[in-house]
Amino acid sequence: MNWSDRTFQLFANVGCLIVMAITLCVVFILLPCVDTSGVNLRFASYYGDHMVLQKSPERAVLWGYGPEGAQVTVSLSGPIKQKTSPVNVTKGIWRVTLDPVKAGGPYSVKAATQSSMATLKDVWFGDVWLCGGQSNMYFKTSQIFNASEELALAAKYPHVRIFMAALNLSETEQTDLIQVELPWTVPTARSLADFSAVCWLFGRYMYEFLKYPIGLVESCWGGTPVEAWSSPRALQQCGLQRTRESPKDRNSVLWNAMIHPMLNMTIKGAIWYQGEENADYHQDKYNCSFPAMIDDWRMAFHQGSEGQTAIDFPFGFVQLSTYKKDSTDDGFPNIRWHQTADVGFVPNPRMQRTFMAVALDLPDITSPYGTIHPRDKQDVAYRLTLGARAVAYNEKDVSFLGPFPSQILSSRMYVNITFNQSVSVTYSKDIFEICCSGIQAPCGPKSFWVPAPITQWGPTTVQLSASLCPPSDEVAAVRYAWRDWPCDFKACPIYSASGILPAPPFIFNRYPDKGNIWKSY
Repeated sequence: MNWSDRTFQLFANVGCLIVMAITLCVVFILLPCVDTSGVNLRFASYYGDHMVLQKSPERAVLWGYGPEGAQVTVSLSGPIKQKTSPVNVTKGIWRVTLDPVKAGGPYSVKAATQSSMATLKDVWFGDVWLCGGQSNMYFKTSQIFNASEELALAAKYPHVRIFMAALNLSETEQTDLIQVELPWTVPTARSLADFSAVCWLFGRYMYEFLKYPIGLVESCWGGTPVEAWSSPRALQQCGLQRTRESPKDRNSVLWNAMIHPMLNMTIKGAIWYQGEENADYHQDKYNCSFPAMIDDWRMAFHQGSEGQTAIDFPFGFVQLSTYKKDSTDDGFPNIRWHQTADVGFVPNPRMQRTFMAVALDLPDITSPYGTIHPRDKQDVAYRLTLGARAVAYNEKDVSFLGPFPSQILSSRMYVNITFNQSVSVTYSKDIFEICCSGIQAPCGPKSFWVPAPITQWGPTTVQLSASLCPPSDEVAAVRYAWRDWPCDFKACPIYSASGILPAPPFIFNRYPDKGNIWKSY
């Protein structure tokens, strides 16, 4: 699809060679068979100086490597002191779970045996967020609008720490990251330049709200489908079998190399920006594969951290933005709908404890990185923070959902839509479409759809004209913003009363009518 696809395929070929050179023993969960002869005491790859560990009420998990049979004691020194009971190195691995530590720092963390010691310095406790997905999550802070101004702010946020996993694939589940691209670091303009813009901005904005340390873990890769990030367990739930069609289509290779190794880490939540690749790859399965991946990540992180990461940890994502102006392809509209499990909004009964940033009103026709990569990541991240504040931090009275229909009334001449909140409306002749049908059946992409101009509106209602339907037909469905590029920048017709939150795209069929919000005049 774009430069990121070619990058992924290149790394896939290299990654296969790397994986072939690695010998692993298959054992239960995260305890591999390790040759411990000559192994020095050390922490696993994603622990390091300057890191953020998950604060209370959760308990941070620490693990690493050591000589077989040695006893390891971990101590914490800083604002409070803590020392764990000795644990044995088993199959080359040691692991401890700290008592809960409130937000703050700095701390020194020491792992010690009778003969050696490993130390982490400048460690803070706060909330740890994992950032995953494909190229729009990988999109660098140096590439966004006003990048120089954003990079100049880095030094003002020393307690928002960043870490980046390197791009690697594996045919088998890895215990630890194969490689680290950016070790934990205090942000500077230089270190932040290549870090995920959405991840960084989300963390920076959340720090402004929370006022305590934030740890950001970037693990993403451009041009990748959801199947690559999903475990075989999750894919089986959706009837997706293992395939070797091409490097980018190999199921679970990024789950194995870039997610599974981090399951032991206690995290607060995750944010995700992906779906473009699935617009033409297993598109019809995305309403299953995406929610299944979320469920599986939650279960796996909960088990991997021995119950410290919540079984329903908050999961935020970005609904797809835009790609091709004037395109009539249904790929992006269908994926946007499938991202919500075909409900239209989140959280919903199938996707609980999730939140979504609508981004279809943020196109970038002149992006030097291709129109599929809009440069306005600030609004994307801000909308994510609204959802995080409401869903992850239970803040009351924070608006994070755009308007959504609560009732549809129709006649031969009009369709009247009532929204679940006050709306800000501008006229459009074609962003709403209606399906004209002579039979009482659901409409599909190949049905007879015609524009439905907005004729008038009120505080919570919009009235559409149905005059373009033939006299012998009735309105059988209505859809909103059902195209790749539905509007210009921040110029969609329906927003919240504040003008901040756009209405998400939606489609409603009149039939079958059981339990439907659709009523007739």
